[in-house]
This record gives sequence, C-alpha cells and structure tokens, in this order.
Amino acid sequence: MGESIIEREIGTDETVGEVRLWQAVLLRTIQEWVSGPLRQHRQAEAYLFHDNKDFPRVCQSAGLNPDDLRARLTRIRSRQPHHGEAIAA
Repeated sequence: MGESIIEREIGTDETVGEVRLWQAVLLRTIQEWVSGPLRQHRQAEAYLFHDNKDFPRVCQSAGLNPDDLRARLTRIRSRQPHHGEAIAA
C-alpha cells in the first residue's frame, strides 16, 4: 500500500537533513581551501578541482551541480593570490 502522510514527512525530513549534511561537507572543504593551513588547502584544492569520482557524488547528494560549482570555484581561484603568497599593498 502507499506510504502514510507521516512516512512521507519523515522521509522528507531525512532527505533535507542529508542534503544539508552534504552541503556542510562541501562548505567545510571550501573553507579549508580558502583559509586552511597549507596541507589542508592543498588537499581541499585537489578534491574540489581534480576529484572526478567522489566530488560529483557529494555535489549530487548536496543538491548541487558539480560542473556549476567547479566553474564558480574556478572563477574565485582566478581572483585569489596563490596560497602562501603575500598580498601586495
């Protein structure tokens, strides 16, 4: 038989929670890429720009398009000085 209203609501809450969890994972990775210590920065950059297995899956789980996210991150990267470089005054 079909699912009840309660089952649909619980399922929706679980789905929303899962999406938010994966969004938090991506946000944390982006934060590490932007302002983390050098090792975390490099790991985050490799994941965000070169991982073609897990990154698309995580983006999908977060409700995001991996190609669009990478394009936005690439634009940000092109405007940022390289990690560890001094910003000219």
